[in-house]
Amino acid sequence: MTSMKLWQKHPTSVNGLVEQFTIGRDPEFDLLLAPYDIQGSSAHVCMLASVGLLTKEEEASIQEGLEQIMQSVNAGSFVIEPGVEDVHSQIELLLTRSLGPVGKKIHSGRSRNDQVAVDIKLFLRAEIQAIRTLVSDAFDCLLQMSEHHKDDLLPGYTHMQLGMPSSFGLWFAAYAESLVDDMELLLAAYKVVNKNPLGSGAGYGSSFPLDRALTTRLLHFRDLHYNAVYAQMSRGKTEKFVANALAAIGATLARLAMDICLYMNQQFAFLRFPDSLTTGSSIMPHKKNPDIFELLRAKCNRIQAIPNELSLLLTNLPSGYHRDLQLTKEVLFPAISSLKECLQLLCFALPQMQVAEGLLSDDRYKYLFTVESVHDLVRQGLPFRDAYREVGAAVESGTYAAPPFHPAQHTHEGSMGNLCNEQIRETMNLVVTGFDE
Repeated sequence: MTSMKLWQKHPTSVNGLVEQFTIGRDPEFDLLLAPYDIQGSSAHVCMLASVGLLTKEEEASIQEGLEQIMQSVNAGSFVIEPGVEDVHSQIELLLTRSLGPVGKKIHSGRSRNDQVAVDIKLFLRAEIQAIRTLVSDAFDCLLQMSEHHKDDLLPGYTHMQLGMPSSFGLWFAAYAESLVDDMELLLAAYKVVNKNPLGSGAGYGSSFPLDRALTTRLLHFRDLHYNAVYAQMSRGKTEKFVANALAAIGATLARLAMDICLYMNQQFAFLRFPDSLTTGSSIMPHKKNPDIFELLRAKCNRIQAIPNELSLLLTNLPSGYHRDLQLTKEVLFPAISSLKECLQLLCFALPQMQVAEGLLSDDRYKYLFTVESVHDLVRQGLPFRDAYREVGAAVESGTYAAPPFHPAQHTHEGSMGNLCNEQIRETMNLVVTGFDE
């Protein structure tokens, strides 16, 4: 016998094509929401009992039933059965099977609208915390590599032309500091996520005396969305905030991956990886391809498209709930999984990177030092513009000779000889602690 939908008033059948179209991929992504739907339901049930809409006995039996369902989720045996519309329906169905009519009481003062909104908030909160940890791990790895290779010189380019001397220490630390700003954006998204929409119902509140402050405390939200209409309007907007943070991290990783692909090229030969991290060619026996970094670049570039996709999905929606919002899950959830995968891969591969030593001793890089030569003449009292012309003339005539150089000659904050890595670490620590406030 087909189960009744939560919204059905009598057992009429729904056209199969319509049902499949409206449900879409919800069962797939709703499995990710199952533990959070149980958490939200548990808090809601506690609140219903506190305001007299459930007896203590009913509350105890429902909480026990929810705990049993949570055990099945943790064991990996929880499923959304055929014909059951979503995770909310499945959990209520299981409760009603085991408890009888009392299982149906958990929906009092609640709509699927605020139910899925709180599920997504709880899910995103947990996922952001997981991403915070992975970004912190990548940051630590980059700073460690920076310190280890701070004296290993690297060509610096502008316009893809030889520019000035750089170092691997400077290069690694640049991406570490980029992750600091990305983490700032992730923290901003976390603050938006960490607000409770539960109790807003279908977006217009309830005549039941709901205690929304209680569910906020029970679910460990920092605050609640006070206005019932805005609580529903935050759906989609919350996902977009998170997507922008993911995109920022993705942009940093994609750019780093591009550098790595370029620097692994034999004509650059700035760095290499063990054979276990590269792939070969079916016809060219010399090839060692940076496939993992090409895929990392591609995946992170796709992630950068997610905010735009969500913007288009939300365009021109009036206030209130609309079924369009169902699709935010299939846009955002895979992006979260993909970014976590990319961060894990990066943290695995970076420590195995081998950098070339003594790169800039090659005569092909001698023009990297023209600015150093200009500065030497300025120190001797020559005006900068005159010194610039003198060195330029030596380059044009083929008589230019590069001066001796060491990174320690650069002493200002954030330069090769003064990387300020401790200050960069302090800024990251300040951002990271903001997640716990």
